[in-house]
Amino acid sequence: MTAGLACTRRRVGRTLSWVLLALCCLALVPLQQGIDRQQGGLVRFGEVIYAPSGEVLRHLSLGHEGLLADIYWTRAVQYFGRQRLARSTQFELLGPLLGITTTLDPHLIIAYRYGAVFLAEKPPGGAGQPELALDLLRRGIVANPDYWRLWQDVGFIYYWDLKDYPRAARAFQTGSERPGALPWMKAMAATVAAKGGELQTARLLWLEIDRTAENEQLRRTAQDHLAALDAREQILQLDALLARYREREGHAARSLQDLVTAGLLQAVPRDPSGAPYVIGEDGRIGAPDSKVDLRLLE
Repeated sequence: MTAGLACTRRRVGRTLSWVLLALCCLALVPLQQGIDRQQGGLVRFGEVIYAPSGEVLRHLSLGHEGLLADIYWTRAVQYFGRQRLARSTQFELLGPLLGITTTLDPHLIIAYRYGAVFLAEKPPGGAGQPELALDLLRRGIVANPDYWRLWQDVGFIYYWDLKDYPRAARAFQTGSERPGALPWMKAMAATVAAKGGELQTARLLWLEIDRTAENEQLRRTAQDHLAALDAREQILQLDALLARYREREGHAARSLQDLVTAGLLQAVPRDPSGAPYVIGEDGRIGAPDSKVDLRLLE
């Protein structure tokens, strides 16, 4: 009898909760319609119906956090689309909407990935808030630590939007170590490290790729980059020797043979492809017949 009464009370309590939630939603309808009339034709669904905290909504969802997250993700997409069509530079509600969405469902990957794109893209195409996009992706990584593509997105924001090549390289490298990451992530880390001037980091990454590559094309790519890194380091060393020769002799060297004669070199060096280095008309070191592509490091 007592158990039956308790069960009945639970059912009544659950029913009342649903009724209260429904009444709350219905109460928002006339308010939203009033906002729509004031805002005009641009806002068909109203700018947004959202609580200031995703945690509040989680407690009110009665176990339907996933469904509510889908609704808020839809609202975020609609809001972004309307602002973009209007060529607005104001996206102040985008961050809160995405925050609520991912609080309700921390595993809704699409909200992190596309939401970060919406936030990072420059106005009027997006919100122009790459740092906020990074914060969103970091929350996604905490909730989904084995999903390597979130690190890919972090890397590209650092690369394209912030031009922070060292951090971009580290993001790609970290992502490359996650389960299932594709081999190009490590290659991207090495490429970006070289672009950011971290040549030794790039060398270590390309050596690892050359050692572990599962196909000949990737191994060949690694070897081409290693050759370019070797050539870049040799050129830097030769430039330093030319400066030393100029300081010691009081005039610029006419050829690298002058450095050999002065005892600064044992022989005229050759690049990794076998082409001899020369001093060009611009006074810079080069190898005209080289097969090494230094543009790989740009």
